[in-house]
Amino acid sequence: MKVQNYSLDDIFEKRLLLLLPFYIFSHEKNFPEYNSNEQKLDELKAEYKKILTRLDELEQQKVIGAFDKRIIIELSGDVIKEIAQKYGNVQKVVGDMMRGALIETETRTILNQGIEQGIKQGINDTKKEAALKMLHRGKLTIEEIAEDLELSVAEVERLAGLQTV
Repeated sequence: MKVQNYSLDDIFEKRLLLLLPFYIFSHEKNFPEYNSNEQKLDELKAEYKKILTRLDELEQQKVIGAFDKRIIIELSGDVIKEIAQKYGNVQKVVGDMMRGALIETETRTILNQGIEQGIKQGINDTKKEAALKMLHRGKLTIEEIAEDLELSVAEVERLAGLQTV
């Protein structure tokens, strides 16, 4: 399969996203020009910005996950690093853009997802601890505890069952 046979639109429309890291090969013959012509290099940079934007959109639409997107970007950066070794400007501009995308977007996304999950778990654990204390005091009904702590009656009943065991 030759990546050069697929346009960027083809790759995205046909969901051939694993070809993205090798898309740079379609530009390889132009590296000398990109390396010495800032305007051409800016055009290449704009094309890779489009790739990153489209990957972001697919992630937001839940077509791909953060992990898949990260792998595609990392592989793209690795391929660019290897094939553009003789072309410092190409390697720096496009390679740095791909590495920057990982640092700024993916790491934050993954970190924020972890923080959000941790907060939810912490709140849930705190509610359960409070329910156990309230059950131990015996001043409120299971239904009142469930309502006050925004837990289901079944969850409080389960906790009440654990308390007596």
